[in-house]
Parts: sequence; structure tokens; C-alpha cells
Amino acid sequence: MSATTLPVDAPVPATTAPAAVAERGSAAGVPATRLWTSRLVRVASIVVALVAWQLLTANHVRLWVRFDTLPTVTQIVHTLRLQLQTDTYWLDLGQSLIRILSGFGLAAVIGVATGVALGRSRWFADIFGPLTELARPIPAIAIVPVAILLFPTDEAGIVFITFLAAYFPIMVSTRHAVRALPTIWEESVRTLGGSRWDVLVRVVLPGSLPGVFSGLSVGIGVAWICVVSAEMISGRLGVGYRTWQAYTIVDYPGVFVGIITIGVLGFATSAAIELLGRRATRWLPRAQEVSK
Repeated sequence: MSATTLPVDAPVPATTAPAAVAERGSAAGVPATRLWTSRLVRVASIVVALVAWQLLTANHVRLWVRFDTLPTVTQIVHTLRLQLQTDTYWLDLGQSLIRILSGFGLAAVIGVATGVALGRSRWFADIFGPLTELARPIPAIAIVPVAILLFPTDEAGIVFITFLAAYFPIMVSTRHAVRALPTIWEESVRTLGGSRWDVLVRVVLPGSLPGVFSGLSVGIGVAWICVVSAEMISGRLGVGYRTWQAYTIVDYPGVFVGIITIGVLGFATSAAIELLGRRATRWLPRAQEVSK
């Protein structure tokens, strides 16, 4: 044993133990403080925005935009309180959630599968790749007339549009993540006798998870945009349909209730995906660990 090597069970020297403990305590305390500071700043920003909105609309301020035509915060809160007591509000909310989860769920499964296939198979990329590149620039909302012709019900058409909106961000992000994987990972599995299935399960899928969840996060946002737009055009129920209906009857507080509801739903679904992504990729080295 060399002079600079300690046994495995050797105790930590007493002179370094307090410093190590203090360092660990400081490292644990700083992130917690920053976390609470960040939360307070976020809450404060929302409060300041609401106060400014209330002051500008209540005092009928006209600058380069006309705040006097917008409802006040108190009017919107009053309308929201009334709508929360109705069955129609919850029926619209549930209908929009069913549409978004159906379309986004299909897009997640098919988008990840085709993204992996495009990144791994040259033949699949040659056959299916040009079709996706031709269809990808077309806005999903522009497919509304086609969806009306293709599907016998408006419900199926809205789900189809939602699927298209979420599919392309998920597929493209997954394809790029698969192609960016280091080849040495696959070569290591091959050297150890692994099959193509082993490479897929042990290398491709785990290694591409950050890119997959990045695409899912973008896809859910685009899906909300298109499902609301589709509901406004051809829906019979849903938050988007109800928001447009409020606009047609000049119920501007109701319009903002719909807008706020859409924002809350979009934030909740995006946050759920971000949380799931952090849980699924917790084994990956974080930025501060990589920089060491």
C-alpha cells in the first residue's frame, strides 16, 4: 500500500470532517434559498401584472393601445366565479381535456416510434422521410377543411388536428436525439454480444429520453393552440368554442375567462410533462456534475 492511499474503512481525519460538513450544509442551503427567492419573484410578477391591468382598465387609460375597452380584473373574477358554479363550464373543460389527451397521446406514441425509426433505419428514412418533410411545414389548423371531409364527426376531426399539431415536434425532436447518440455506446453493446433489440432498449431509448421529452413539451403547447382553434371553427363544446361564443355575444369578461382557463390548462399539462421528464431522466448527469 502506498503512503498516499488510505484503507477503505479508514476514518476521515478530524481536521477535514467539520469543513466537509460545513461545505455540505452550505451547498444544501444555497439552492433552497434560491428556490424560495425564485418562487417569490414569480408570484410577485403575476401580482404586479394584475394590479397594473386593474389600474389601467379601471381608469380607462388610452396609450398606444386601448385599455378602456378591456374588462377589469374584478369583472373577470366575478364572471369566473359565476361560471365555476355552472355545469357548462366543467363540461367544456372536460371535453377539451379529452380531445387534447387523445390527440396528444396518439402523437406521443406514433411520434416517438417514427422518430426512432427515422433515426435508426435508412430505408424507413428514405421512404417515410420525404413525406414528413413535405407535410411538416403545413399548419395543422389549415387541415381543418380536410378533417371535416375525412371524418364523419367533428369530434374525430378535432382529435386528428390535435394529433397532427403534436406529432411533428415530437417526431423531429426524437429523430434528432436518436441521431445525436454517440456511436461508441452502440459499439460497446455490440462488442459485448448485444443484439439490435439490446441496442434499442439499452442505448437508443434511454439515451434519447431528454430529446423525446423536449419534443413532448413543445408538442403539448402546439396541441393546445390547435385544439382551441379547431374548437372555435368547428366545435360544439370545449373551452375554445365557449370563448369564441362569448366574443360573438360581446361578453368580454367571458372571453378572458376562457383565455385564462386555456392558459391554466396548458400550464398544468406542460408542468406534468416536465415533471415526468425529470423523473424519467434523473439518472442522467446534471450540468453541474458534467462541468466538474
